Amino acid sequence: MKSFAEYNPIVITVWFFSVTGVAMFCSYPLLMLISLCGAVIFFLMRNGLSHGREHLFFFILFLILALANPLVSHNGKTVLFVMNHNPVTLEATLYGVNSAAMIIGVLYWLRSFTQIMTSEKLLYITGALSPKLSLVLSMALRFVPLFSRQSAKINNAQIAMGLYKDDNIIDDIKGRSRVFSILITWALENGIITADSMEARGFGACRRTQLRRFRFSARDTAFLILTLLLLTVTAAAAGAKSLSFVFYPSITAEKPDLLGIAGLITYGLLILLPVIIETEVSLRWKYLRSGI
Repeated sequence: MKSFAEYNPIVITVWFFSVTGVAMFCSYPLLMLISLCGAVIFFLMRNGLSHGREHLFFFILFLILALANPLVSHNGKTVLFVMNHNPVTLEATLYGVNSAAMIIGVLYWLRSFTQIMTSEKLLYITGALSPKLSLVLSMALRFVPLFSRQSAKINNAQIAMGLYKDDNIIDDIKGRSRVFSILITWALENGIITADSMEARGFGACRRTQLRRFRFSARDTAFLILTLLLLTVTAAAAGAKSLSFVFYPSITAEKPDLLGIAGLITYGLLILLPVIIETEVSLRWKYLRSGI
């Protein structure tokens, strides 16, 4: 019984890159709809009904992106109405909705990717290519929340010492600048301490070892092969123009042929793979618990 997050990091990364790559480089509307729905379902499956603010932010961003294109771009033959002597066309509106669906879907996928791929997993992936790059990446990921906590501590300490007492814009700018200056000083000192500590512990003296080794199991191999097969069919359909949709100057949509239909089905199956795995794990866990 192995959940999707417990698969080998290379397998997870290949799957995420496959899903997002198709969504970014193929603008077929039905593919964008499948990607967006799959991303939302996968995110809800992992987080439930929490993260309401993120959903609200993505919804507002979707509306902004969808409405921005017809207001900026006036290409297209079908004029819906005229605003400030500028035509708002149907083609530009649909293109904006399609682009917004692509962007929000990819953002949902990347949000799930950051939840699953811990710094240790990223270190494992990049370590094979460049140990120094993986070290810099892992340290950068570590310092992001560390800087946030340290900034809050400095800000609270400065408030206790009387910062922001004038409560105006000038005082606020000076206070933020002081907190930023203290934070940068702390970061430089902490960097020197970290470098000295790493040198004292013998960093670079011998070959780097890993705290945890991720091994390829039969499930990892099967999932990777299935991902690549489904991706190949979808990419072949997109490359052969079987999934073509033209927005400008007028909407031209050809009925997908057999390869195009196969590409849509395989992309849907590619997205559903983690959902199927998580559903299997959940049902098996409930079955085992019922037998206790």
